[in-house]
Amino acid sequence: MTDRLTARETVALVADEATFTELPEPIRESAESAGPAPDGPLGWPGYDAARARAAERTGEQESVVCGTALVEGVRAVLISFEFGFLGGSLGERTGDRLVAAYAHARAHRLPVVPLVATGGSRMQEGMLALTQLQRIARESVLTGEAGLPQIAVLRDPTTGGGWATLGAGADVVLALPGAQVGFAGSRVRPADADPAAYRAQAQVAAGAADAVVPPEELRGTLGRWLRLLTRPSATPAAPPHPLGTGPGDLPATGWDAVRRARSSERPHAPDYLDAYFTHRVALDGDRCGGTDPQGMLCGFGEHEGRTVAYAAQTGAATRPAGYRTAARLIRLADRLGIPVLTLVDTPGAANDAEAERQGAGAAIAGLFAAVAAARTPVTTLVVGEGGSGGALALAAPGNTWATPDSYFSVIAPELAAAILKRPPEEVEATADQLRVRPQDLVDLGVVRGIVGHHYQGQDQGQEPDPDRPYDDR
Repeated sequence: MTDRLTARETVALVADEATFTELPEPIRESAESAGPAPDGPLGWPGYDAARARAAERTGEQESVVCGTALVEGVRAVLISFEFGFLGGSLGERTGDRLVAAYAHARAHRLPVVPLVATGGSRMQEGMLALTQLQRIARESVLTGEAGLPQIAVLRDPTTGGGWATLGAGADVVLALPGAQVGFAGSRVRPADADPAAYRAQAQVAAGAADAVVPPEELRGTLGRWLRLLTRPSATPAAPPHPLGTGPGDLPATGWDAVRRARSSERPHAPDYLDAYFTHRVALDGDRCGGTDPQGMLCGFGEHEGRTVAYAAQTGAATRPAGYRTAARLIRLADRLGIPVLTLVDTPGAANDAEAERQGAGAAIAGLFAAVAAARTPVTTLVVGEGGSGGALALAAPGNTWATPDSYFSVIAPELAAAILKRPPEEVEATADQLRVRPQDLVDLGVVRGIVGHHYQGQDQGQEPDPDRPYDDR
């Protein structure tokens, strides 16, 4: 990016017109209240003069502007960096402003939107500047624990400690096209480093950011995220209606159930999500260097006027990054008090050597733990294949439903037959023995019922009632 917006121009880009109110300057509780030390805490020669030139050039007294504004009608605390003021660097007074902004957000129950453009900590203040990152990290944690969302926008550049706290530490990370993003700034990274690795799109590809958003779309995108993430609800999400086979048609045999679940003709996750949500936004990346766009879709959407989070398998083998992204989604929804819908559809976890090197076992364990620990209600619908533990990790204990076009099994029938040393012609009979049909799963108590079908073994013979607690039936 070549044309950098100032802090206030960036605020104007995202805030509804004439709604921004700047927060008052915080008062330092230190000996500096009697007057700042000449050239700062280190006595750095020329520091005062540099600050004065920065103030004259930008019209600001610090590298960050903080206030409240409406963004598409949702009030939020905006933290906008002024890169023209000493490279948007973080010093003690910057830290004071950030602490006060986060405290204001918690006191007034407002989401926080950092609009980041910084080169890192201010070297003229030495370690006192660097330790502001600890203050910022604590404020971010306290704000998250209060159930308030944080949505960061990465401008050019976002490097150093600003990226490692306000940026990467946010719940949702959006970036402007072409923005330089990375912990290492351009003057400190290796001379032979690939510059493309330090750009916004590379961070999205690596799972460290959720999306690149053009400036003209930023206000609308932020508004959608803010509306969705600020509407908690204690009511469980209702499972989607079946989109495939008619409600009177259940699989006759176990192999029939497997065949139907594996059919390319039946509806898959995108079909269910499009039918269920009025609109939705995607949460992408595991924040550990990976994404799984072919195996797991995660995000938040609006269903019948309220927000529901979703994590949906797509029918492919799920990779470790997919499990970690789903766990991230569920933990965030739990913290914000938003109900979760999960769609199970996978032949199983990816089992290639690369998946093992990426920590498949730990990733699946993390998802099991996220579902088990969730206080927000989780609802699951099995829409296709339920392949062993790689599918079960995404399923809600006690609130899992099935479609007529699905099956769930401890192991694939072919693999079960191979382990038992049975010939191929006995695979179909093995599927029957495993009792994988949706009606078998109801009889076994594994699922609560079959959506769109009043199967007689179903709990009370009823369709799910979203107005009743999910664990009392």
